Amino acid sequence: MSIELNVATSPVKQAVTTALAQVDREKIYQWINELSSPETRENALLELSKKRESVPDLAPMLWHSCGTIAALLQEIVNIYPSINPPTLTAHQSNRVCNALALLQCVASHPETRSAFLAAHIPLFLYPFLHTVSKTRPFEYLRLTSLGVIGALVKTDEQEVINFLLTTEIIPLCLRIMESGSELSKTVATFILQKILLDDTGLAYICQTYERFSHVAMILGKMVLQLSKEPSARLLKHVVRCYLRLSDNSSPHTRAREALRQCLPDQLKDTTFAQVLKDDTTTKRWLAQLVKNLQEGQVTDPRGIPLPTQ
Repeated sequence: MSIELNVATSPVKQAVTTALAQVDREKIYQWINELSSPETRENALLELSKKRESVPDLAPMLWHSCGTIAALLQEIVNIYPSINPPTLTAHQSNRVCNALALLQCVASHPETRSAFLAAHIPLFLYPFLHTVSKTRPFEYLRLTSLGVIGALVKTDEQEVINFLLTTEIIPLCLRIMESGSELSKTVATFILQKILLDDTGLAYICQTYERFSHVAMILGKMVLQLSKEPSARLLKHVVRCYLRLSDNSSPHTRAREALRQCLPDQLKDTTFAQVLKDDTTTKRWLAQLVKNLQEGQVTDPRGIPLPTQ
């Protein structure tokens, strides 16, 4: 009897599910239309930002609907006067971060990513990354802005790296890596890691001593800070950056030689043994890093490394 009942009711369930999905979709269309009006925009931003994970084609819907991207950019530009002097309120921060969340959705979707880059939309976020105020509204604003760039680099697309290298993203990330909150530091270091893992990005950073030394200096400061306030997640990204700079398969031998001179002692001794005791991946990276820097090193008869000429 129960089997017959299930069979009988399953089409009904499907119909109900379809109807609910249609109602939900109608609401999405309504909210997208409401973005165009300043009076209804704030609520629409909030509702759409909640739905961005559950609506797979939200990004194309946002990109191709009339006036929507202009409305999102207007939300961003409206905040600029609150940056300097730093008067950003929690309410302003929450509202613009909902707009940024929708832009992140557009940035990470394969159908809209190229157009998003071609329109140079990430540049609208850079003033937020320039801010230094430690208040929560500003920290939230920086973190959400970094999330948009993080969503771009996560795709491992060459066009993303090529675009970012024409901008000031590396010095911006380095500054946040030095003085941001732990979460912001983690996302900024992840972005740098993704740039380094790309051959073009690695070549760019190793092209001049100034670029390389700036990166190495900030990474060194982070290791020192991590030895006092450990974070396994952040340390993982820092070690991966160092490992890439030491890569024996890359042609950047000068970078590897310089790294031998400036690699923090904390990465060579047991400082992080406790933090990494359950992280086999980072332990393996760290061992490989030390091995890479030892290979090809000239030593005197007593086994002591000699300085490179």
